[in-house]
Amino acid sequence: MVLEVCVDSVASAVAAERGGAQRIELCSDLLEGGITPGPGLLALVRERLKIDVYVMARPRGGDFCYDDDEFLVMQREIEQLRRLGADGIVLGVLNEHARVDVERTRRLVEQARPLPVTFHRAIDMTPDPVAAVGDVIRTGAERVLSSGGARSAAKGSATLRALQSAAGGQIAVMAGGGLMPENVRELAHQTGVTEFHASLRRTVPSRVAFHRPGVTMGEVGGNREYLRYVTLEEDVRAMMEALAQLAQENVAGLIV
Repeated sequence: MVLEVCVDSVASAVAAERGGAQRIELCSDLLEGGITPGPGLLALVRERLKIDVYVMARPRGGDFCYDDDEFLVMQREIEQLRRLGADGIVLGVLNEHARVDVERTRRLVEQARPLPVTFHRAIDMTPDPVAAVGDVIRTGAERVLSSGGARSAAKGSATLRALQSAAGGQIAVMAGGGLMPENVRELAHQTGVTEFHASLRRTVPSRVAFHRPGVTMGEVGGNREYLRYVTLEEDVRAMMEALAQLAQENVAGLIV
């Protein structure tokens, strides 16, 4: 059983490793679903961690259909991520019909070599995620991350099971979206998936004592300037304990 923790800070990355995660996905701006992190963040995380660091290559939030300049940005970012010591790249490109852009994605996968590539949850925005698996396989990616085309992996469990079957062992399937220690075991039993992606984020108050009322730095409301989102070591450890139980059940033949 493999746990990948999605993080956007050095503190959360360190907590993930200390909690026992085998891999992290490093992003910035998780409120947008994650974009490419800055070089300073990646460099310091790479210095601090021994586990694998997969890094998001995504030039902006919003949809996954990129114009020529955005695609060029992704190419240049992949080169930089490789130089800074990424162990893998996370990306996804769709066309204007919300289908996997096989040709463009393949070009990015080839550029990333020898680093492995995970095709991220852009697959959940396609008309048929199960059918899209074949397209992802054709790109050369080694893994696909999905919630089963639903708001959470728990709600998309039936599609995840079908997606796992469609993959046929040609590509790894990783479940992600709202996973917690209390629901990961049931999801594994329902889907047969053995790789899991979670952020396990908590909201903590800012250390700043003075709050300026009515002033925001962006479009996200809810007093966002005085909140921080972090991953805690104890939460990662709790998830790893749940996965250890899953591994035992797998050996005993209890997971289909």
